[in-house]
Amino acid sequence: MKSGSKVVRWAAGVLALAGVMGGCSNQQVVDAQRDEIRGLTDRNAQLVRQVQELQNEGALMARQRSAGDSAVAELQKQLADARGDSSKYREALANFDKRFGELQLGPLDPETDAALAALAAQNPNLISYDQAKGMLRFSSDLTFDSGSDAVKEGAKASLAALGKVLSGASAANYEVMIVGHTDSQPVSAATVSRGHASNMHLSCHRAIAVRKELAALGVPPEKMYAAGWGEYRPLVPNSSNGNTPQNRRVEIFLTRASTASLGTAAPAAANPNTRPADQPDFTK
Repeated sequence: MKSGSKVVRWAAGVLALAGVMGGCSNQQVVDAQRDEIRGLTDRNAQLVRQVQELQNEGALMARQRSAGDSAVAELQKQLADARGDSSKYREALANFDKRFGELQLGPLDPETDAALAALAAQNPNLISYDQAKGMLRFSSDLTFDSGSDAVKEGAKASLAALGKVLSGASAANYEVMIVGHTDSQPVSAATVSRGHASNMHLSCHRAIAVRKELAALGVPPEKMYAAGWGEYRPLVPNSSNGNTPQNRRVEIFLTRASTASLGTAAPAAANPNTRPADQPDFTK
């Protein structure tokens, strides 16, 4: 603002000269020049403030640009990771589809069938039973909070009753396939922060949570398989915004073990977190 200061000094010199010349006739000129000097001084201060504000804004924009560049780089990395995960998921789902096609689904033996039908009848809002498939369907909205894979206390009693059935002699020859499903509503930021990066993750994690509950109740872990379809196997068409409660569910199938599904590996240790050797890992 050096030019502004020069103007002020020039104006002050003119005012001093006018004072030397004296005379009432020059008073009006002096007053006008004094007003002009005051205006120039105020304008100079205003310009100084504006320059400072622009400098501050420039520094802020530089910081924001740097932060934006970092955010873009992180998003690009996440996109690359997601593409890699997508390839793994497609392979895992293909294996799952193959294995599911080999299963011998229902009907079950009369004792197990009756026990599962009774369990569903006692919990009609939570569980439905498909006798032809030997399958129990748990409503996810009653089994889990939104965006969570923690089993609700209200559902644990029903899982405890199911654990008794699966640990009984009549169910000894069955394998247990636990399959999670979601609707097509995208997961929220809060859900992602809890470790469920997509509907596929959430469906798998919920199936795993049910498996852990049953294993803790004494169901042999080596007999249980956990997987998830995400939003890709809806019971009914999803609504326009994806929020469709009927499609949020966990299905538990009792299947007669085939030679292919049993394999030759030794039984896994009795640990609820143990993953059978032939089960794809959906959580890496």
